[in-house]
Formats: sequence, C-alpha cells, structure tokens
Amino acid sequence: MPDIELAAALHRLARVAIDAELPVLRAHDLEMWDYVVMCGLRDGPTRTQASLADAVGRDRTRLIPILDRLEARGLVTRTPDPDDRRNRIVGLTDAGTSLARSVATGIREVEDTDVLSPLDRRERAALRSLLGKLLGA
Repeated sequence: MPDIELAAALHRLARVAIDAELPVLRAHDLEMWDYVVMCGLRDGPTRTQASLADAVGRDRTRLIPILDRLEARGLVTRTPDPDDRRNRIVGLTDAGTSLARSVATGIREVEDTDVLSPLDRRERAALRSLLGKLLGA
C-alpha cells in the first residue's frame, strides 16, 4: 500500500473497527455512543455532564438521552454538583464499571482477530502504544 495520509488511513481503519465492534456492543445491548460515554467516565475523573460532553465530543443536548438510557439500566448515576446545583455529576456504577470492562474485553478480542490480525502480538502492542501516545499529546 502506498503512503497514505494519516487522517485517511485512520478514518478507514476506524470504519473497519467500528463494524467489527458493533456486534459486541449489540450483544450487551449498547449503542456505540453508550460505550463511548462509559469509557469517558471509566477513563477520566468524575465529570459534570458538560465536561463529559466535551471530553467525549458529543453535543450536550445529545448526551442527555444517552445518560437517560444508561441511568435507567443502573449503569450511571447523576447527582447534583455540590458546587453548582445546576450541574450534575455523572459517574459509573459498579454495574457500569463491570459492563464496560466486559465490553472492552470483547472489543479487544474482536480487534485482535478481525481488525489487527495482519499484525503480530508485538506489532499490535506497539500500535496501541503509539496511538495512546499520540492521543495523550
């Protein structure tokens, strides 16, 4: 494959990865945005709804139905912010943390077998490490 631009390559790879991950999410009765929000809560500090929306790149008004769905399933909690009662603090419940962990395991398996299968174990680890480094920069 000739050299391709980073955005083009990542976009194509993201489509392949999402298509591979959707069956895992469906098996857990989750939508992709549900899982993105759960990961934002799992990986970050306790967040207000507004900061969570910013962190996951979802419009604040579109985040509310996602949180409603997750809260109805007992996966997240929303409590008044003691510093500003107009805000809500969002957190994963134990059930939410457990489900996020289970889904992550399933997604990792699908990534390794369906998406990253041309790479050996070291190359997969290196790719994940490099992507993490770029995202952290």
